[in-house]
Amino acid sequence: MTDPADEFPRVALAHDWLTGMRGGERVLETLCRMFPAAPIYTLVYAPASVSELIRGHPVHVSPLQRIPGIARRYRWFLPAFPAAVERLRLAPADLVISTSHCVAKGVIPPAGARHLCYCFTPMRYAWVFYEEYFGANPLKRMLLRPALAGLRRWDLRAGARVDRFVTLSRHVRARIQRFYGREADVVYPPVNTGYWTPAPDGVGGRGGYDLAVSALVPYKRLDLAVRAYARSGAPLKIAGAGTEYRALRDLAGACRNIEFLGRVPDADLRELYRGCRALIFPGEEDFGLVPVEAQACGRPVVAFGKGGAAETVADGQTGVFFREQTPESLQAAVDQCAAIQWDSSAICRHAGQFSEANFIAGLRRSIQAVLAQPPARR
Repeated sequence: MTDPADEFPRVALAHDWLTGMRGGERVLETLCRMFPAAPIYTLVYAPASVSELIRGHPVHVSPLQRIPGIARRYRWFLPAFPAAVERLRLAPADLVISTSHCVAKGVIPPAGARHLCYCFTPMRYAWVFYEEYFGANPLKRMLLRPALAGLRRWDLRAGARVDRFVTLSRHVRARIQRFYGREADVVYPPVNTGYWTPAPDGVGGRGGYDLAVSALVPYKRLDLAVRAYARSGAPLKIAGAGTEYRALRDLAGACRNIEFLGRVPDADLRELYRGCRALIFPGEEDFGLVPVEAQACGRPVVAFGKGGAAETVADGQTGVFFREQTPESLQAAVDQCAAIQWDSSAICRHAGQFSEANFIAGLRRSIQAVLAQPPARR
């Protein structure tokens, strides 16, 4: 297969911000491998927080970078993001690829360049999950309403400047069509299926515990898992950190069967996946890398049956869905999962469709399509 960098020598990459390694940054890593000479344009950059692969590219930042402590407090400056991303000055390029869940889609491409946006979601803060991000406080809602209305207007204008959208699930494709009135290609994000593999002896689930892997933030709904396991007494390990840590610990109370592990390195996480009876995934995600990683390790998933999990987990074959976000509905699915004799190798094969090779092949098709169409009016 021809190296994409040979076909498209002048590529620029745009990303919202570089302050950690999450799912979006894993996608960016793959783009860095595809286009090893491409510069990266971003709002804020904390070099120590990202991988060596990303650090190996020239990274250009917005004026926000000059604000002291911005890498920790960048969310406070959300209303300034649109102007900041539009002030980024891109070098001449044939193709701009933005990876965006916030404002990177609003970068201004150089003259003659096509703009392909890999859109993780339309801006969540402005369109969906508003209360999950900003809370239900009426005063805060009143103060933020004008700013969020302005962000929505800007987001629509920025989306109109994109030549072609690609997204990570059919679930988000429907959201792009709803809010932007645009079609989008679906290319599932890459999972390192060469690393996330079943136990060497082919037998997993010997640890006798269930596992949740997640940022501890409200919309992930870890509270459902804590409530369910506090009642059942079954062992549950929770890997991850976040703002809800104290609230979830308080909710668990004196339950010794629920263990909070904090952030876990990938090598340890792989062993946790391999040893668990099942992965518990109670939130609604746009895609969700964690269920795919667990399945690549041969383990079944108990998931809320909406959002990305509905596309990555095969109900009854690689996991079990629950349909209501209640502890009772989750517990019923856990019981159902425990009663099934799972085929670890079949679960692993199912996860293979989300490999990096498939992502690259799908993205190449979208690149070829965008280069064949006239550029958007800007």
